[in-house]
Amino acid sequence: MQEVKTIGKDAVHVCVDMQRLFAGETDWHTPSIPEILPNIQRLTRHAPHRTVFTQFTTPENPEDALGHWQVYYRRWTSVTMAQMDPAIIDVMDELKDFVPPARIANKPTYSAFESPEFCEIVDEIGCSTVICTGVETDVCVLGTVMTAMDRGYRVIVVSDAVHGSTPASHEATLNHTYRRFEDQIEIGTTDEVIAAWSVA
Repeated sequence: MQEVKTIGKDAVHVCVDMQRLFAGETDWHTPSIPEILPNIQRLTRHAPHRTVFTQFTTPENPEDALGHWQVYYRRWTSVTMAQMDPAIIDVMDELKDFVPPARIANKPTYSAFESPEFCEIVDEIGCSTVICTGVETDVCVLGTVMTAMDRGYRVIVVSDAVHGSTPASHEATLNHTYRRFEDQIEIGTTDEVIAAWSVA
């Protein structure tokens, strides 16, 4: 995998699902979030006006979900809105102070690009490069990365600012799946991305 090359001003930091739903004591708790939070804060501080936080949203009840998502939410009824405080969807308190100028977009699916709200924000501020952080490396980050790649964006995954609830799956996705796309996915550390990204 090549080192991260110069990143232009039109890059967007897409911070995937760093929200109470995964940081808190829910059935979707991701214990590794504290490990990556400081790096996400550093990267966001570098370019808050070029940062979009996604929030994974769940249906009120399983029957309100689209198609086969209903089967999924019958298993995960505990995280439907009827069973939780709606505020559990919110971005983590440790990141809220960046908004604004950072933006928030809700998404009901794995990929951020399936959210019209997210796509409108990205189109509005202009974007040719997507810098991905957040959770989970092997689920929503993966979905967002693959769709961004399909749509022709330059994609950078920040290796020390993504993680998952299953360490083995996180490592496999980061070190094997992403690296299969060496012509379309760059992997770099927070330090490398900040050094390469001129936002002035």
